[in-house]
Amino acid sequence: MNDIVIALAKAAILVALNQPEDFDLEHALKTYPALQNNGAAFVTINKDPNEQLRGCIGSLQAYRPLYKDIIMNAQAAALRDPRFLPLSLEELDQIKIEVSILSEPQVLQYDDLNDLKNKVVPFQDGIVLKLRDRQATYLPQVWEQLPQFDDFFSSLCMKANLSNDCLSQHPEISTYTVEKYKE
Repeated sequence: MNDIVIALAKAAILVALNQPEDFDLEHALKTYPALQNNGAAFVTINKDPNEQLRGCIGSLQAYRPLYKDIIMNAQAAALRDPRFLPLSLEELDQIKIEVSILSEPQVLQYDDLNDLKNKVVPFQDGIVLKLRDRQATYLPQVWEQLPQFDDFFSSLCMKANLSNDCLSQHPEISTYTVEKYKE
């Protein structure tokens, strides 16, 4: 399924940039009917030379067919990630696509910080952090850049526009896993 998922995301980006593409969606849906089931996906765009993040947008909940979620999030990652300018045609040959298909996030019950440290599985768990009206997530792949628990959660707190020690306020933590497809 790796080739189909990546090809679908690439074709969606080409369409968004008004470029020709030859992806056969009808054939893909017949070959991989699971793409028609509701699914949640994140599409990450990295740019050479160092695979720097160039865009990443996704869904935490499965509320539309997976193929539509991949299309919409690929286009949003390319054109509407607020951290970056829209992807240009000149960048197309410098990007690599990664698609992460998420399991349903599960609320993690924990008593205190030590309990949370014991329950979270680095490099496997994606994390959703919620506190009051703020929320942020990191895919499991982010552990590669932030392998220390304290650094990971400090950064995630700040991503949610909270103080870097927001774990002291006992936010709701949910975990999920991903099936990762990479170019």
